[in-house]
Amino acid sequence: MSALEVSGLRIAFDAAPVVDDVSFRVQPGECVAIVGESGAGKTLTARALLGLTPHGATVEVDELTIAGVDATRLAEPGWRALRGRRIALVAQDALAALDPLRRIGAEVEEPLVIHGLARGEREATARRLLEQVAMPDAARRARAYPHQLSGGLRQRALIASALAGDPEVLVADEATTALDATVQARVLALLRGIADAGTAVVFISHDFAAVSRVADRVLVMRGGRVVEEGPVAEVLASPREEYTRRLVAATVHEPRAVAAAGEMLLDADAVSKTFERPAVRDATFRLDAGRTLGIVGESGSGKTTLARMLVGVEHPDAGELRWASPQRVQLVHQNPLGAFDPRWRIERSLREALEAAGVPRGVRAERVTELMREVGLDPALGRRRPAQLSGGQRQRAAIARALAADPQVLVLDEPVSALDPTVRERVLELLVRLQRERSLTMVFVSHDLEVIAAVSDDVLVMQDGEIVEQGPVVRVFADPQHPFTQELLAAGRVSR
Repeated sequence: MSALEVSGLRIAFDAAPVVDDVSFRVQPGECVAIVGESGAGKTLTARALLGLTPHGATVEVDELTIAGVDATRLAEPGWRALRGRRIALVAQDALAALDPLRRIGAEVEEPLVIHGLARGEREATARRLLEQVAMPDAARRARAYPHQLSGGLRQRALIASALAGDPEVLVADEATTALDATVQARVLALLRGIADAGTAVVFISHDFAAVSRVADRVLVMRGGRVVEEGPVAEVLASPREEYTRRLVAATVHEPRAVAAAGEMLLDADAVSKTFERPAVRDATFRLDAGRTLGIVGESGSGKTTLARMLVGVEHPDAGELRWASPQRVQLVHQNPLGAFDPRWRIERSLREALEAAGVPRGVRAERVTELMREVGLDPALGRRRPAQLSGGQRQRAAIARALAADPQVLVLDEPVSALDPTVRERVLELLVRLQRERSLTMVFVSHDLEVIAAVSDDVLVMQDGEIVEQGPVVRVFADPQHPFTQELLAAGRVSR
């Protein structure tokens, strides 16, 4: 018997369908992935499996059976009895999902309280669950608060909490999207192990690279409908739909042809920076004109601190950054929604950047239009506020604002990490075009080796504040010398 059976699922808002006739089943011990871009309907589908669709949604389903229970017409009390014990959710943002005022152990114990486990058994069970998800030093971590754990450890704690009720179905909604390659690989291995132990897993993602590592079968969604499905290896090797082919193609990049070496713009000599602990230690490298330098590493490796020193936001405690001549350096932030003033229209933010760059008032409106067209945005979008743009549109607007100062060097800190693969691909293509047309030198910070391969000529690999390997991307990726680089490449490799 299937652990989960769904047939004819339809979800609508104000009579407008957003999920249309979705059907699938998951066997015990099987992982089925649902993949698609933002707006495809995959998260709404996942939420419907737990009776958690947003207010105002109309849900209709011909069949919904969860661990042998007919959930087709369940009211909220029935769903409460089902959630946790029969089916559980692992959310995307563990920091938001975990209570910041509660210790991790108490968070994992909460489902045990709800499902009636005696007080004396709860602490030991919570510790066992943390050990089950490979939480290092589980007894100590159980006493920590969420902000005291890394992203990967928080995600493990969330999985432990979801497993506390011993559910037969586990729904993981973008559970690895924001994680570094090595941490993501460990969480994916954990989810695969949970499936292998007999739990039915539904894995929601926009990333075929992650899907290839964890799932047995995959459903590809677009516009609320399933447009393709089948075994993962088969869909990856021979996708039938053009949409699926684009998703797969956006997952894998070959290192690009290396740009010709230009004059040295920057000589970094033993640069170090310490906050509460050393963030960057003795970083020595060079940046050549017209090339892109990728900086890759896990969270906490020092890559963002190094980028901020290049921009001048932070200053080295030791060592020296020697520019060959004065350079105009601009930063593109990871989160453009947070970087823009939410009250201002995009055109006003661009005008402010032009004013700061000394552009005369009389030509600013024309330059705003030119900048938006240069990054592939309709100038009419300038009248919108940041929240009214899509993620890809906001990132293009952020790039336009950085270009307003006519920079010679562009420093980009994780600029595509939150974007769907096809949107990410278009932004990367934009950056390559802008570099060619403007003769830009770029520094590109990322934890994603596929992204580094797509845009970079040279790469620095950072671990615990140190540069452990550097050189041309083609050489470093083809023949990594340092064990950490080898681990990164192995973790980021797509199974095909």
